[in-house]
Amino acid sequence: ALTATLLGLLGFYRTIVLNNPRKRNALSLSMLQSLREDLLHDVKSKDLRVIVIAAEGPVFCSGHDLKELSSEDDVKHHSQVFEMCAEVMTLIQKLPVPVIAKVNGLATAAGCQLVASCDIAVASEKSQFATPGVNIGLFCSTPAVALGRSLPRKVALEMLFTGEPLSAQEALMHGLVSKVVREDKLEEETMKISHKICKSSKSVLALGKATFYRQMTQDLDTAYKMTAQVMVDNLTLRDGQEGIEAFIQKRKPVWSH
Repeated sequence: ALTATLLGLLGFYRTIVLNNPRKRNALSLSMLQSLREDLLHDVKSKDLRVIVIAAEGPVFCSGHDLKELSSEDDVKHHSQVFEMCAEVMTLIQKLPVPVIAKVNGLATAAGCQLVASCDIAVASEKSQFATPGVNIGLFCSTPAVALGRSLPRKVALEMLFTGEPLSAQEALMHGLVSKVVREDKLEEETMKISHKICKSSKSVLALGKATFYRQMTQDLDTAYKMTAQVMVDNLTLRDGQEGIEAFIQKRKPVWSH
């Protein structure tokens, strides 16, 4: 399910809802394909500022649909599932707008990977996060890619080796989520963050997001060299100049996006 919410004259944020609670919102191949389609939908629109990923039911996302990974399906199908999953997870970080996971419930395996892959994650107090693949003989090696880049190594490995869940507070403490709020405040907090993002220039945010992920894989000297050049490029953007002029003139900027 895909809905767009207008935030005044600031543009809008799109909510993508994982909507198969009967199957615990499992990331079947068709679910992954739909998610990819929804993430890319009208993504170049000047008015789209934020994408929120939410879910129906008590489980945010249980990960891969294990029925698709049984020996009845061939190796080619299994490869297709993991390739599509990797494509969706990396796509989130390539999109020009921030992506927020709004988690209310359990996120396991590839579902936990989805949360770790988002730019921001807001969770309710009842949420839990786990990579329990080891318990059924399928180690969470692909979720480990996102997990290992979001959490301290020893925390990630304890999750991967034991399958034991992190509470929402533990997830916050270790950096898997950015905020934990009461369940009845989840929508409000997500809206607050979305609203704040919508006040900034889309072109500046797009440049900043792309640069952030690029520099994270570089050594310190390369990262500073590359980001210094990006700051120079940022100043050549129309919105870069508008923001500085507005600040000097003590007025609100009028973004061209």
